[in-house]
Amino acid sequence: MTSRYRSPESADTPFPRRRTVVKAAAATAVLGAPLAAAFPARAAADTPAFLHGVASGDPLPDGVLLWTRVTPTAEAVPGSGVGPDTEVRWTVARDRTLTDVVATGSLTATAASDHTVKADIRGLEPATDYWFRFSAGGTDSPVARTRTAPATDAAVTGLRFGVVSCANWEAGYFASYRHLAARGDLDAWLHLGDYIYEYKSGDYGTRGTVVRPHSPANEILTLADYRTRHGRYKTDPDLQALHAKAPVVAIWDDHEFANDAWSGGAENHTEGAEGSWAARQAAARQAYFEWMPVRPATEGTTYRRLRFGKLADLSLLDLRSFRSQQASMASGSVDDPDRTITGRAQLDWLKAGLKASDTSWRLVGNSVMISPFAVGSLTADLLAPLAELLGLPKGGLALNTDQWDGYTDDRRELLAHLRSNAIRNTVFLTGDIHMAWANDVPVDAGTYPLSASAATEFVVTSVTSDNLDDIVKVPEGTVSALASPLIRAANRHVHWVDTDRHGYGVLDITADRAQMDYYVLSDRTDPAATSAWARSYRTRSGTQKVERTYDPV
Repeated sequence: MTSRYRSPESADTPFPRRRTVVKAAAATAVLGAPLAAAFPARAAADTPAFLHGVASGDPLPDGVLLWTRVTPTAEAVPGSGVGPDTEVRWTVARDRTLTDVVATGSLTATAASDHTVKADIRGLEPATDYWFRFSAGGTDSPVARTRTAPATDAAVTGLRFGVVSCANWEAGYFASYRHLAARGDLDAWLHLGDYIYEYKSGDYGTRGTVVRPHSPANEILTLADYRTRHGRYKTDPDLQALHAKAPVVAIWDDHEFANDAWSGGAENHTEGAEGSWAARQAAARQAYFEWMPVRPATEGTTYRRLRFGKLADLSLLDLRSFRSQQASMASGSVDDPDRTITGRAQLDWLKAGLKASDTSWRLVGNSVMISPFAVGSLTADLLAPLAELLGLPKGGLALNTDQWDGYTDDRRELLAHLRSNAIRNTVFLTGDIHMAWANDVPVDAGTYPLSASAATEFVVTSVTSDNLDDIVKVPEGTVSALASPLIRAANRHVHWVDTDRHGYGVLDITADRAQMDYYVLSDRTDPAATSAWARSYRTRSGTQKVERTYDPV
């Protein structure tokens, strides 16, 4: 069975280093009034409502995961821990009007799961559009579209994915999600991390200004806090619209937990004063799997693999749960073979999967940049804001140790594995850095381009989170015009970098090439922001190198 192409309907701050400890506010007090007001005026207080939209995710050839949250009573807000058990029915059909029904069932939403429910539907046809809806107590949710993956052995002619990362609620509006939802041509969309942010209100705004306040106002620490913050995000209409148009494939990065998280802690966590890291991590993890249409993989992590016929498989990484603490540049320990970003089991899993793959393309969902990045000859006025963005000392350093640059032995082992086994067409899809990049991934950056490129990497910019022009508070494009040539001169494997703009990517894959089209927003602070194509780069089959192309697909 071949996947069918669909034409688009339209085309279109610095990292705070140490926060003041604040106690968690009561979730009910924070969200009770606004969510109660969101109930229809005609509805009684005990009438269930679907205030957080519906979603689907992790498509398989025969199934997909469906998600929603029901608010059974006005006081049963996210994180409150109150509210009655509520039966939630689901319906899946082949048509938008839900007349050609193929599956139905029911689940019970309880306070123990924050009244979220997931239905893992199986028995569906591959590469097929379906529509679904939830119902509770006489109230119906919106109807949403999802799509199954192609059959494992299908000769798929093309795939198209939206690609996003780094959505800070307080920094602006999620117009990127709205523009992706309007396309109508996505098989799925990839969220590469930082779906939510953990900071207290005002710690991480836009050019020093909070565009719209999030909830709770404090830095999130407890299970109730994380649930409340997820709930706030899921009220965004643009995010709801995208979730209703295509399945999401998501991984987490640090801000779903705390800034610069690692296996034993985080930069934005004070052990004792903010409770134990183990408890905070467990709370964040639980809330994530409650609120996201994601299947927990090995031991409740996000590393897993999806397949899209013979055209591509997608290995999704968890680069927070198993990593060693970030190295100090002064210690010189970035090359220490005992330090890891993946953990031994995950790296072995990734290597084995890449070697065994029989698809045309091997995609890797990767939350932090794998390509090496040297600061090089950046002038002091550019180095300081760049260091602030990356969380580095501002005196002049060569590496960002939160990325794969801080774990060079894992990177060396992985790239050597790709080369020694002649594994072609590996494409890393990356977020985190709040800039857009198109990179070759060299085996030896010091001698590139004379040395080989083992893979390629497309990095998408942030949906809203601050990038360089925001930090220095200058007009968009000002910093990039100066910094981009200097970055490229010091990093010859970098084909393009845009340090200033916000937006999203659209990844289009055929047997011959994988192409990323980069789109930018007119103004992240404008809820009606327009979207425009900025650039496109592709890697052609067998080359392991990126090249510019002058039209979006």
